[in-house]
Amino acid sequence: MTGRTARRAGPLAVWTAVGVAITLLGGIAAWFVLGRDPSPTCNGLAEDKRVQQSLGAAVQPGMLCAALGEAIVKGTVGSEPGIHSREQAQALKDVLFALGSAQPDGLTLDPALRLPLATALADYAPDVHELLVTLDSKYVLEGGRTNPPWESGGTHHLSVYSTVFRHVVRAVSEDPRAYALLRTAESRQVARELAGVPRDAKDAAFSLPATKGARALGVLDGIANVIVDRLDKDEARAWRATVVEGVARGLAAPGTGADSTGATITADWLGTFEKTPEEERFNRLSTQGVDLAGIWLKSRNTDEATRQDLLADVEDSARGGSREVKP
Repeated sequence: MTGRTARRAGPLAVWTAVGVAITLLGGIAAWFVLGRDPSPTCNGLAEDKRVQQSLGAAVQPGMLCAALGEAIVKGTVGSEPGIHSREQAQALKDVLFALGSAQPDGLTLDPALRLPLATALADYAPDVHELLVTLDSKYVLEGGRTNPPWESGGTHHLSVYSTVFRHVVRAVSEDPRAYALLRTAESRQVARELAGVPRDAKDAAFSLPATKGARALGVLDGIANVIVDRLDKDEARAWRATVVEGVARGLAAPGTGADSTGATITADWLGTFEKTPEEERFNRLSTQGVDLAGIWLKSRNTDEATRQDLLADVEDSARGGSREVKP
């Protein structure tokens, strides 16, 4: 009896050993192909040394992503809207570089980080505006990882490489609430830029704010198109509806501080937007740059020929911004 048991166990032991060996080989192969941690928690931000240094003790390895999102907002947004210390701007810069440089072929952001990052970026609206437009040489020159934030206008500004920035904004915008927040902040910024044009402005000083604003909004249009194209019909409908609701609600809220500049322009645009049939509102966002410029030109009693010429340039700028965004 014992002999037969031993003879039967022999082949069984062999096959067991073979199975274990195959499993180990498979694991080793997966390690080489995917790495030890193919999808690090919270995109690896909590383990990033520069992020830890910038955000301080609030960031700990292994922390929950929701808590990390709160730490990012607290560490990068000041007590007064739009006013940032050098440390706060540097912290956001370190976060953007840590994310935007990690997956150059397409960043997939942990869902719990999307809205907090949008909240932080929205508080840097003038910087986000220039980073979307990519025309200001100051932001190009200061975009390197080792270039510190600079002070101007009573606050510190940040810049990152445009590829890094757009990777992050694209990933953040997967959440329609986050996209609506960024879109609302940019809409207010465009209106502020238009309202700030001097009455005696000529040539580029007169036209550039309108074309830049349309370009920035056009880039956001392009990002929205890329996202929607990757969703199924029901998901796309829900994403668009949330964006429309978020933008309308955001612009209806009273602005604070610098947000009050240009409030009349955004209020006029919102009134027209809300009168648009519900099923057409999302598409109406793609004409926002032209619409805002038109409202501004009307308030200045600009002659018809000048108005039409500039609006044609504004439309071209918006279209160019949208087409820059690649799937």
